[in-house]
Amino acid sequence: MRKLAVKQVVLWSLLLTVAIEAVTIVLRFGLKLESSRETASTVGAFTCGIRIHHGYVGVLIVVVALLCLRMRPVLSRWMLVVGVALVCSDLIHHFLVLWPIVGSPEFHLVYPSP
Repeated sequence: MRKLAVKQVVLWSLLLTVAIEAVTIVLRFGLKLESSRETASTVGAFTCGIRIHHGYVGVLIVVVALLCLRMRPVLSRWMLVVGVALVCSDLIHHFLVLWPIVGSPEFHLVYPSP
């Protein structure tokens, strides 16, 4: 990728990271779901108890974008933006929001039993 394209990916990723993190905080704490046990009773029912972190989805999107970079460069750039934003937002949420509040970064693959 060219330098300008890399700068655009970084800029858009940062902006999207802030937006995703704002939505994540509003949804989690606005609904008073402060612990994993409370989240498990609402969200866990839709995912069969499996925690789908948006950071994992972001890693998958980045890998696909890098594999498709030569074939579809414009689409790959936007996929990189979304993937990097998802990963950054997940890391910020777990290490800078949840860890200080709950005492754990909560990276478990399944929800704790309620």
